[in-house]
Amino acid sequence: MADDVRVLIVDDDFHVARLHATYVDSVAGFLALAPAGSVSQALQAIHSLRPDLVLLDTYLPDGSGLDLLGQLDADAMMLTAASDAHSIKVALRRGALAYLLKPFTAESLSQQLRAYARYRRILGQQTAVDQATIERAKRSLIPGDVAPSGKPRSATETAVLEALEPGQQYSAAEVAGRVGVSRATAQRYLSSLADDGAVEIQLRYGTTGRPEHRYGVPG
Repeated sequence: MADDVRVLIVDDDFHVARLHATYVDSVAGFLALAPAGSVSQALQAIHSLRPDLVLLDTYLPDGSGLDLLGQLDADAMMLTAASDAHSIKVALRRGALAYLLKPFTAESLSQQLRAYARYRRILGQQTAVDQATIERAKRSLIPGDVAPSGKPRSATETAVLEALEPGQQYSAAEVAGRVGVSRATAQRYLSSLADDGAVEIQLRYGTTGRPEHRYGVPG
């Protein structure tokens, strides 16, 4: 869909790249682009496809992913086997939003991508932010470290949250029907609740078309 986060995977191992692409596509709101296997291919893909997020390996056949990281005008995370402290410090210094060591599970990457989605939503809600919002956005990048915003919930937001019964998953349209608001309104409040960690987003695959976003309260 047009509002999906478009992700470019840069890894010289084709099979690993395709596996990671499968992981990315399994996360609600993310779309994996055709992977790039080298620095030169990555630069071409970034220029032509304009991805929102780049997932970079360190060891590439024609250069270092760390050097490529310093050239990017895009959000980036490192997915790499490089576990030495120097590489990690360089990656963070050059702007990597996350550093995930190989091998990792689909759930590990999924959690990191969901954290990144929260980060984007928090900073995309307004043009000017205060210091508290900046700190909230920074915390949101750490999976499992989402703190409540501290703002009191509105009556509608409370109703949306209370409409989610523990152990059940609902679509935005179903929540809208239970609360008595429009689907767009329910979607907006569900996204805000997801930012605070009060709501989890999952996927349900049907027989045709794209998977459906489902919402529930953490178990």
